Parts: sequence; C-alpha cells; structure tokens
Amino acid sequence: MKFPIFILIVLLLLSACGFQLRGQVSPLPFKSLYVIAPDGHTIGMEMKRMLRNSSATKLATSSTEAEATLDIISATNERIILSLSGGGRVRDFNLVYRVTYRVLDHRGVEIVPNTAISLTRILPFLDAQILAKESEEHLLVKEMQSDAIQQIIWRLSAYKAPLENSR
Repeated sequence: MKFPIFILIVLLLLSACGFQLRGQVSPLPFKSLYVIAPDGHTIGMEMKRMLRNSSATKLATSSTEAEATLDIISATNERIILSLSGGGRVRDFNLVYRVTYRVLDHRGVEIVPNTAISLTRILPFLDAQILAKESEEHLLVKEMQSDAIQQIIWRLSAYKAPLENSR
C-alpha cells in the first residue's frame, strides 16, 4: 500500500517541477513559424518534423504568412583528432556540431540575433572496428543535431516579445 502512494508522490513532484519527457516541445510564442535551412542538410526537415508532431505552432509555407521566420544560417559538423597513440595512430576524435540561426518577425526585423550552438562528443577510434566506428560517428552526429534542434526550440519558447508601446 505504501509503494503506490510513494510512486504517486514522486510523479506529482516531477510534474510540479516542470519535468517533461525528452522530445516534448515547449509551447512557442508564435502562432505560425516559417523555417529556412541550408540546402542539402537534414536539420531543416528534422526541425519541421519535430514542430509539426509536437507543437501548437503552425508551420507556414512562406515567410509572408508567418508570424516569425526561423533562419538556420549554417549547420556544420567537424571531426578533429583529439589524441594519438604512441605509434601515431588516431585514438580519439572530437566531433563538433555547430548551428547558427536567427529569428525574424513578420516584417523581416531581426528579433533574435545570430545565435550559435556548439555541441561536442568524443569518439574513441580503433582501426580494427572502422565500419562500426563510422556508423557510431553517424549516430553521434544525428544525436547532436537532435540536441541542437531541442536547444533552439527551448530558446524560442523562452522568447518574450517586447511591448509595442512601452513607456
């Protein structure tokens, strides 16, 4: 009898502190949003998919019909040698994923200036497992992209529009 009550109390405390499951999107302060992303990069498609599936914000088909425009200026990933073995072979790579974005209002005025997000992960490397490490690198880059999208959404949800007629 005590265990179910304990579980109920824990669940109430978690919900009271604002805990959300990963993947749930905080409500955005915009009724509609247009997303611009670099050609040939999947971040734009993933951002739209996440917003479409779990946000009340409508995705606009053009910037003229949107309340705001999310302009993802660049999204790059880089692999840097972190350490070498005594024989000169690579032991670890540092994977770096960078995203730069800005937000414009419906008039084209910048309301969130260029903002950069940089994420890093360490990839241990073994020559004997080159195919496995290649797929692990791909998964880490995809995970960093998802984390960057989540951070952009969190930052957008925290945006407070300035008062039009503040004195």
